[in-house]
Amino acid sequence: MTKNNWTKEETIVAFNVYCKIPFKKSSKTNPTVIKYAKIIGRSPSALNMKIGNFGRLDPELKKQGITGLVNGSKLEEEVWNEFNNNWEELAYRSEFLIAQFQNKDIEELEITDFPNGKESIRTIKARLNQNFFRSTILSSYNITCCITGLTIPDFLVASHIIPWSIDKENRINPRNGICLNSIHDKAFDKGFLTVTPDYKVKLSKYFTEYSNEPSVKDLFMKYANREILKPERFLPKKEFLDYHYNNIFIQ
Repeated sequence: MTKNNWTKEETIVAFNVYCKIPFKKSSKTNPTVIKYAKIIGRSPSALNMKIGNFGRLDPELKKQGITGLVNGSKLEEEVWNEFNNNWEELAYRSEFLIAQFQNKDIEELEITDFPNGKESIRTIKARLNQNFFRSTILSSYNITCCITGLTIPDFLVASHIIPWSIDKENRINPRNGICLNSIHDKAFDKGFLTVTPDYKVKLSKYFTEYSNEPSVKDLFMKYANREILKPERFLPKKEFLDYHYNNIFIQ
């Protein structure tokens, strides 16, 4: 018998998948789509269609002329709004549901940065959310450093614009993240460079005394005042960039 009506739980997992893969790479043959379709008991075509339905709600996709699928449901809008109003809780809930659909405990999910041994629920939630944040940021930027264009996943970092320790409410909000390589992530974190609210790279005066070094020229100076590669989805909020520029960046 054909399975028709989507439950809210299935729809939440579908949004989790929407966040984790580049929108243009979503298809019924995408391995991630196939994997999660099997988990929730849907066909890859059905899950891919649901991802397309979420695309219609994404303002950043609309600006690029990508509208997703025209038809959708109120449930999709409800889930979209719940995530965007509380990323911390909904990211964790979506991961919890993925475990539940597989009849697993939450500790059994395949999270690469889980340490050995028993973890508290609080620690597990934090690690799952960090994993979700990284996956969402990297997929939004098509696994590409927004400054250099580097595409080696092992060298890429999902950087928080407003640091994790400062803004609890936006720790998992993908609009508080940018994709950087590990060197530029370190420089961004320390305030040696920033991304301005008009999405341009600005370097600190810190680099002045090193400006003649070839490596500094190649790694930093040549990117000064260039516009970053913007993400497909979840464009950084200008308020977050403004905070970094005014509070972390070394002028």
